[in-house]
Amino acid sequence: MAGGTWTSQNKVRPGVYINMNSAPQALGAAGDRGVASIALALPWGPSQQIISIAAGQDVRDVLGYDITAPQLLLVREVLKRAQTLLLYRLNAGVKASATHSGLLVTAQHGGTRGNNLSIVIQASIDQPEKFEVITLLDGTDVHRQIVADASELQPNAWVTFSGGGSLSTTAGVPLQGGTDGTVTNADHTAYLAALELYSFNTIALASTDNALKAVYAAFVRRLREQEGAKVQAALENYPVADYEGVISVKNGVILSDGTELTAAQTTAWVAGATAGAANNESLTYKAYDDAVDVATRYTNSQIEAALRAGEFLFTPNNGRAVIEQDINTLTSFTPDKGRAFSKNRVIRVLDGIANDIKRIFETFYLGKVDNNPDGRMLLGQEIVTYLGNLQDNAAIQNFDSQGDMSVIQGKDVDSVYVELNIQPVDAVEKIYMKVTVV
Repeated sequence: MAGGTWTSQNKVRPGVYINMNSAPQALGAAGDRGVASIALALPWGPSQQIISIAAGQDVRDVLGYDITAPQLLLVREVLKRAQTLLLYRLNAGVKASATHSGLLVTAQHGGTRGNNLSIVIQASIDQPEKFEVITLLDGTDVHRQIVADASELQPNAWVTFSGGGSLSTTAGVPLQGGTDGTVTNADHTAYLAALELYSFNTIALASTDNALKAVYAAFVRRLREQEGAKVQAALENYPVADYEGVISVKNGVILSDGTELTAAQTTAWVAGATAGAANNESLTYKAYDDAVDVATRYTNSQIEAALRAGEFLFTPNNGRAVIEQDINTLTSFTPDKGRAFSKNRVIRVLDGIANDIKRIFETFYLGKVDNNPDGRMLLGQEIVTYLGNLQDNAAIQNFDSQGDMSVIQGKDVDSVYVELNIQPVDAVEKIYMKVTVV
């Protein structure tokens, strides 16, 4: 279904077209959040496709390592806060392989992790006339099968077999020749094209390449304004975006084990934390999980300048690294987009409204409900119910269903025009106090 913004009521495709302004804003209700995405070069795993990984999931069979391995550092950082990671492996690489007595063993995926695989063939204890073929990863048994000859061998999560004939025992045949390959900017373009088919909240770019940052920023802007998908991107040092859909991460952090993350790497956690934050939650002064310090410290004047420039930065606080202010890069304020649009908590509320009303409309109303007073009343009641839930959760305030909403016939016979006044709630960030001593 189509979506996006509108100037006049002349759209062709069925859909929800929403304009958000500082005064009369937008419609909808809160939905589930927590889906972040990132594209990485990795030493194992399905390449150039979206892989869905849930927080807490055992990823060894998919990505070749336990989640605690250094090779999966950024995967782990995203999943510290996100519920689901849509991961894309940018590189393909070359598959490791080995031969033994006419049997060809090939790693399931390209990459250097395949060089840690080996195959053992031994006589079966339980069935002496057959062979037990064992796949080892770093010397650890990851798969076993018992066969009479090579033609019966079945592929597993780690290797494939080819070549027929009889088998001969071996104490271990290591796979070799696996390489990770290289990544080009075209691989990122392919990733964005694949990701567009999925629903997600945030995307991270763990790169300092300004050309790629511009591509990601343009991708997010197009999704938000033309496709009706309200998403945000976390990019390293890119305040020039000047857009509510882009978060510019200025500095990195130091983890408790001494690992120092650059600002580009820290975008992974920022994307996960932003995706995982509820629409009634601000990340201002939230601590980066397991971080004990920031990688780069700034003076008070530098911090103030960064905030005015729309930069998202971490500052040290009692042995932690905390978010100074939960903001995005929007700094060019207008009557239609005031200062509130630079606050990510506000954006989460508005994005949730836009995303959820789109889902509600296409699920329950599109092509199913008459565009007459009764049908429009049903739609209005749906909106009021969801906005009431938002108000109960302190995501919005002062909503009056009588004075702040109207649902009327649109310009065309099949269109509806909805107008709302919405006041998002922000978190307390500043206290001005006057103390008089008497």
